Amino acid sequence: MDLNKITGPSFLKKLNRRELEALAQEIRTFLIEKCSITGGHIGPNLGVVELTIALHRVFNSPTDKFLWDVGHQAYVHKILTGRASMFDTLRQFKGLSGFPKRCESEHDEWETGHSSTSLSAAMGMAIARDVKGDKNYVVPIIGDGALTGGMALEALNHIGHEKTNMIVILNDNEMSIAPNVGALHSILGRLRTAKEYSKAKEELEGLMKKIPVLGGKMAQTAERVKDSLKYLVVSGVFFEEMGFKYLGPIDGHDFEALEKTLEYAKKVNGPVIVHVITKKGKGYKPAEEDTVGTWHGTGPYKMETGAFLKSNVKGPAWSSLVSESVRKLMKNDKRIVAITPAMPVGSKMEGIQKEFPNRFFDVGIAEQHATTMAAGLATQNMKPFLAIYSTFLQRAYDQVLHDIARPNLNVFIGIDRAGLVGADGETHQGVFDINFLRHIPNIVLMMPKDENEGQHMVKTAIDYNEGPIAMRYPRGNGLGVAMDEEMHALPIGSWELLRDGQDAVILTFGTTIPMAMSAAEQLALIGIEVKVVNARFIKPMDYEMLHDLMGKNMPILTIEEGVLQGGFGSAVLEFAHEHEYHHVKIERMGIPDQFIEHGSVDLLLEEINLTKKDAVARIQELVSTKKLGTKSV
Repeated sequence: MDLNKITGPSFLKKLNRRELEALAQEIRTFLIEKCSITGGHIGPNLGVVELTIALHRVFNSPTDKFLWDVGHQAYVHKILTGRASMFDTLRQFKGLSGFPKRCESEHDEWETGHSSTSLSAAMGMAIARDVKGDKNYVVPIIGDGALTGGMALEALNHIGHEKTNMIVILNDNEMSIAPNVGALHSILGRLRTAKEYSKAKEELEGLMKKIPVLGGKMAQTAERVKDSLKYLVVSGVFFEEMGFKYLGPIDGHDFEALEKTLEYAKKVNGPVIVHVITKKGKGYKPAEEDTVGTWHGTGPYKMETGAFLKSNVKGPAWSSLVSESVRKLMKNDKRIVAITPAMPVGSKMEGIQKEFPNRFFDVGIAEQHATTMAAGLATQNMKPFLAIYSTFLQRAYDQVLHDIARPNLNVFIGIDRAGLVGADGETHQGVFDINFLRHIPNIVLMMPKDENEGQHMVKTAIDYNEGPIAMRYPRGNGLGVAMDEEMHALPIGSWELLRDGQDAVILTFGTTIPMAMSAAEQLALIGIEVKVVNARFIKPMDYEMLHDLMGKNMPILTIEEGVLQGGFGSAVLEFAHEHEYHHVKIERMGIPDQFIEHGSVDLLLEEINLTKKDAVARIQELVSTKKLGTKSV
């Protein structure tokens, strides 16, 4: 079958079993080939091929609503809904999104980049359906790892209480991005081996149907027998106690079992959990054998061998640099405890986990819990290091404000993937953390210019005992600079002069410093001398230097890889206003008031006018026309 000719999923209902098996194999081959070029979430999608096909055979999308909680598992869904021809552009600038996207297709009912949201959204859709008197099915597909998210548990509690008609597909591959942890994971483990319970329950229900009706007493006795059997065979049938009909576990690669169970689920009145066991990476040996999450999401690779293509990187990965700096300090500082919400691989914390297993905690997909847990540790004179992606820290805003900053606790927050992240797109761009942290009292916020300064900032954060301190660091690798042998703390709020000049000044930090330095060098060729300042402390700022710069009436350009509203540039404007430097010209460059979609970082920066060319033009506008003369860049 030519997958590029698929326009919708209705054709699936006409296929026989042999044709379905062939289609599944074609889709796997297609995904392995396409993702080897573009990169992407190959492992998760190879595991849901049969499940996705079965869902589209049994239900009628878009009338029936599919909500992919783990949005990066929707590649097969995209193929079956007519988007195979776009896969050459997967996660590329202006191309196919790696997540469900409502503007792409009427079949993408729910957009998600973070996990644990589908059940709440499904409840909203189910209520809307019932209020309007419609009869469609609402089908959220959620992973076992996502159930550790508090939001998912809140939704389960509500759905079970309301007895809402809904079919929840629990896609259980025993992993999220990394191996799953926690009590719920243990419950699912018992259910995976509890086929005896399911079989016995079915036999008991069949037997009861054959017994003539003997009144309420007989019915009550039968229910007690069922409950006793449940607790005898399975230790803690979590979902049935929550008010759901539990069906499973089902082999997620067996079309017959899947379709039989889904058809039965459609007949059940009330909420149903269909527990499906799938193999992450199925059909591609390198991905199948992955036990730590390497094949969760990848860059390009050699399809034949699974070898990843080497990129031209100079320095260490930023995540590794920060985590390894913490690990070194942990040897002599027993206060330090490392925490991650399900990202030990992404945040490169394996070294800490191996060397200090008693001081390392992966709490699962539970950002709020991780943050308040860090606060609890800090109350006991420990020094928690919370490594968390910028995009996931958004989910713990209240905990940072209320539980950490308000009582002024000594927590070190490592904000991983700060700034633009590229291919994962608008749900993952780390461009909001400056804005939602800067206004919180007591907090220190900083970002290094390179990996050497980065290790010194880690030391700064560990030594700082005056309240919460956060360090931003980008996705990708450092610049390859020489590293000092010893780490030392930096003075809080201190900026660094990188280049002197008398005509204008650029205030910037982190990933935009190389661009600012290059712009200054280009401007020098036409006689404009620009001072470049490494404004490494975003809060508190270097107030002494700001007074000096503004007192000299130097035009200022602020550059940040974050949203402008309420960002670093806004802080500089606030300073100028508060101290009545009304005569100083101040311009800002940063992320405009919009969500930034997927694509390479360089193309995204060009799209939003955050490049060297733009910096040069803005400086030219700031300085006097007399200084420019007739020269141009």
